[in-house]
Amino acid sequence: MSNRKKAADIHEDIAWQDMTVGCEIYEPGTSRLTKTGEWRSRTPVWIVDQCKQCLMCTPYCPDASIPVEDGVRLEFDYDHCKGCGICLEVCPFQAIEWKKDE
Repeated sequence: MSNRKKAADIHEDIAWQDMTVGCEIYEPGTSRLTKTGEWRSRTPVWIVDQCKQCLMCTPYCPDASIPVEDGVRLEFDYDHCKGCGICLEVCPFQAIEWKKDE
């Protein structure tokens, strides 16, 4: 019998005997199920007036937290942004700045 479970099958009410070894998830694209943005200690802030929509920040974001719709950059996905600062470093127009989380 296979112990391969989908992410939706692993929750706080599951018995430890029914968990997968090492709590492994055997399906792709499950990071959207977990809000990981609470880990960050700094929050990037998008300065809309300075943004030229070059979209340089988007491919560099390791968490895909900078959504683009119809070729236009949108507000950060703070549910998943870890505050790594890569977007701030690659923005050629200084359209992203830090806000310290408290």
